[in-house]
Amino acid sequence: MEPNSVQWVGSPCGLHGPYIFYKAFQFHLEGRPRILSLGDFFFVRCKPEDPICIAELQLLWEERTTRQLLSSSKLYFLPEDTPQGRNSDHGEDEVIAVSEKVTVKLEDLAKWAHSDFSKWKCGLRADPVIPMELGKNGQKEALMRYRQSTLNSGLNFKDILKEKADLGEDDEDSNLLILSYPQYCRYRSMLKRVQDKPSSILTDQFILALGGIAVISKNPQILYCRDTFDHPTLIENESVCDEF
Repeated sequence: MEPNSVQWVGSPCGLHGPYIFYKAFQFHLEGRPRILSLGDFFFVRCKPEDPICIAELQLLWEERTTRQLLSSSKLYFLPEDTPQGRNSDHGEDEVIAVSEKVTVKLEDLAKWAHSDFSKWKCGLRADPVIPMELGKNGQKEALMRYRQSTLNSGLNFKDILKEKADLGEDDEDSNLLILSYPQYCRYRSMLKRVQDKPSSILTDQFILALGGIAVISKNPQILYCRDTFDHPTLIENESVCDEF
């Protein structure tokens, strides 16, 4: 694979008219191969002068007649990076979603992807609820079930996870997660409830039963979203493909 190229990962997951849909793609970020799949959250910068934001990959497809590779993502910004700015009602772990999804060519989305997020200080930095030594108790399987049932209408991601593992992607490549406000509240409540519990009972089944989530990263960065805003300049971005 050429360093500046993008390519699909896995077999097609759907067909509709001239469109072929996929679950994941591979590209290079800072010279390193990376795979992004539906439901993944990752840092992007839409223009060099724009603030860093978070993209949630929601759709991947190819237009058969033009061979155009396309993506649709939902963008999330910190309150202070929106036209209204941050106010006293905004939580420290809160982000605000752009009201309209953005469609961009896959090669442009790869250029948007950002690896230097050292200045991004927001998000709940919680220790893993499940100790690493208990990772064999179905933790990754629980996260897979959560993704398939909640994020992607039951799509099977086993082949994509295998490709990511073969590529050597580690837990820190996927430690970003944006929840709804009710999910975030349940998660914080769950953390409080298990604070003094013995590690022997902190299995993924126990955590999920309390309203938690199955996370596999060593230091998950968790945020929540409860509002949207109209981005004033995003439509002027040359990478945005309204025609698709």
